[in-house]
Amino acid sequence: MQLTFLGKNSTPGDSPTLYASDQDSYVIQGWKVYANELLMKLDVPEGQTIIEVPTELFEHLTKDGQQTGEIKKFSEPIMLVTEQGTVVLQGPEMHDEEALGQMRMPDYETCIEVPKSSITALLEEDSGPDHPRST
Repeated sequence: MQLTFLGKNSTPGDSPTLYASDQDSYVIQGWKVYANELLMKLDVPEGQTIIEVPTELFEHLTKDGQQTGEIKKFSEPIMLVTEQGTVVLQGPEMHDEEALGQMRMPDYETCIEVPKSSITALLEEDSGPDHPRST
């Protein structure tokens, strides 16, 4: 799998990053979630993991041809919205060695791969309540 770097939202020591793949998916690198109270709210199937990233990370979607990177619908793969302005996402944990070799990832981060359609659907207006699953 080949990755195209779209952008990152970094502060010293933190590096949530967004990539487009050559397999019609996005690879999202974010912080591993360890908070028990948060994990208890989610049912994480085997082979999947959860990560946390700032919502601003999705602004980099414009570099992949999207008109906007503003999240307007908070549904899967977004599982929770936090009070800190981050989102918790769930998806298949990345194990592709070729893709992982193209990334720099500290031990406290991991990444998931999700279909582009799952992410672009989040950019569409939602007629339902805003942020229905806030924590």
